Amino acid sequence: MALKQLTDEQVRTWTRAQKDRWWLDNVYRGDMPQLTLRSGVTGFLLGGILAATNLYIGAKTGISVGVGLTAVILAYALYRGLSQAGWAKDFTILENNCTQSIATAAGYITTPFVSSLAAYMLVTGTIVPWWQMLIWCLVAAIIGVLLAFPMKRRFVNEEQLPFPEGRACGVVLDALYQEHADPKHAGEGIFKAKLLGVTAALAGFYQFLAGDGWMRLVQFKILRLQDWLGWKEPWNWQERIDTYYYNLAAKLGWWTPKILGTDVRQLGLRLTLDVAMLGVGGLMGIRVATSVMLGAFVNFVILAPIIIQRGEIVARTSPSGAVIPISRTEIVNQWSLWWGVTMMVVGSLIGLLGRPELFRGMARTIFGGKKKAEGGKVQGDVDVVAHLEFPTWISALGVPIFSLIGAWTSHHFFGVPWFLALISFPLIFVLAVICTNAMALTSWMPTGALSKITQFTMGAIDRTNPASNLVPAGLTAEISSNAANLLSDIKPGYMLGAKPRQQAIGHVIGVFAGALASVPLFYLLFLPPAADGTRSVATMVSDQFAMPAAVQWKGVAELIAKGLKSLPASAVVSMAVAAIAAAAMEIARMVTRGRFPLTAVSMGLGVVLPPESCFAMWVGALAFWWMGRKHPKPGTPGNRFWVEGCEPISAGLISGAALVGIGNAIVNVLLPG
Repeated sequence: MALKQLTDEQVRTWTRAQKDRWWLDNVYRGDMPQLTLRSGVTGFLLGGILAATNLYIGAKTGISVGVGLTAVILAYALYRGLSQAGWAKDFTILENNCTQSIATAAGYITTPFVSSLAAYMLVTGTIVPWWQMLIWCLVAAIIGVLLAFPMKRRFVNEEQLPFPEGRACGVVLDALYQEHADPKHAGEGIFKAKLLGVTAALAGFYQFLAGDGWMRLVQFKILRLQDWLGWKEPWNWQERIDTYYYNLAAKLGWWTPKILGTDVRQLGLRLTLDVAMLGVGGLMGIRVATSVMLGAFVNFVILAPIIIQRGEIVARTSPSGAVIPISRTEIVNQWSLWWGVTMMVVGSLIGLLGRPELFRGMARTIFGGKKKAEGGKVQGDVDVVAHLEFPTWISALGVPIFSLIGAWTSHHFFGVPWFLALISFPLIFVLAVICTNAMALTSWMPTGALSKITQFTMGAIDRTNPASNLVPAGLTAEISSNAANLLSDIKPGYMLGAKPRQQAIGHVIGVFAGALASVPLFYLLFLPPAADGTRSVATMVSDQFAMPAAVQWKGVAELIAKGLKSLPASAVVSMAVAAIAAAAMEIARMVTRGRFPLTAVSMGLGVVLPPESCFAMWVGALAFWWMGRKHPKPGTPGNRFWVEGCEPISAGLISGAALVGIGNAIVNVLLPG
């Protein structure tokens, strides 16, 4: 059925009881199948896969990639194909919505693995046991679920806030399931699914050729080319394309490019064809990708060579006596991190403070009462949807219980003092309301800024223990993102007439799916065992996985512990300049209502990301932007492919490359060279 919605006048003047009655009579789909065994299993499996790809991309870029529409398209195509083959009934629209909710919850639980928890391990040198990571993440996610539902009745039912990302999923679902009225919508769904599948297959094949583990398995273990041809090393395609030039240059004495005497390879300036990063750039858009690219250019092409020449970035000696040469990682750790983090923190905080409607929304949520209908009489005595809503008493009972469990895990697993663990939760809850309100209005989750508020607040109380600021800040990010994401998932369900209780259960299923997929994969990708079976945090940050979010969190924790006096004078000056520049950029964005093309947070991200990844993301964004300008007219083949197909193509590039890349890591663990 076509989507129905209240008018602005009705939203403004009707009471919540009137709106609930209208929804029940006009939108609610009754007993249409929603959380069924097959939707639960499909969501669980899709969620695990998408969580794995999000972990992979998050470790490379520090960015969580939205997976909601990807899950919608995949589930639609899967059950449409099974239905046409006569093997299963087609998914109902609510089953698909439930699958999307489960998969989205799974995809976003990976955030602490590449940020707060990873930073804690880097700062302390301690590897957190897998079962502690699992319990901590599950407890935080469940608190987010319990916290979300008291807000649901106000944000979704009463205020009818837009939740743009969630609404987009609802609109797409409605279009896909209009095939009986208009068959072309079914064709559009299958077309996007084919785009995603073909792109994923091509990206996966490319990543297969570039995988040293896959090539060793095929060439040495299966074909045994070492016996037939006498090969000593298996061949694989080099993702760093300039490797072929440098190999020839070494043999023929060709020119090696340098900037102020520093080899560009030491600066991280490599030419890499990373198809996953092309997809990330497509989802980013040209403005964000250009900001990231500009940050990388300023840092690695201009500033880093100057600071190296001044002798403030130098080769170091490890505790074992080995010389650690200057590299991109050393440039970031010794100097660049500080101005990059300043850009991100100041930019995100200014952006947050520049949205007063978020704080007004928080005040309404915490202190607001029942709305009065026209005439002044309160109407809302009869709760006509109480039997469908998530019971309020469960949140009232569950939030304090799980908060105590969260404080207990913070204390016993990470050593956060009981006092700090307990007092952090009221602040976390307030910040979660702000985050949810931001998601409701803009689809933007300011978890970075909000977690830094917790990090600096807790760090001001206890500067000696890094866990005291990292762990509560990690809880802020995880609880806030789960509460906001759940309500964003409930928005399309509300639009389509779904049962909120079943969506809540589905979200919890997704949380478990994501955690079960991500925790073992975290150890496999970032903490592989050495020959003697031991694991070390030294393997967490590498050329393949830059862990930019974790590096940022680690930098803030070290700044809290050591203060500015421990930094070189030039780093302190760069931080001051970065803070002024970040504030100016965000103020310019506010004054121009978003038309100013640069963002401080994205520019700071470019400082801690490998510049080769920044360039690949920018190329991906540039390609989609340029083709969109060439094919602006809706309905034309070019627009259909490049504009309407941007998300499935980008998702295919990411998922194909990430899944095969994860498989390559598994092969390397099972069949070490």
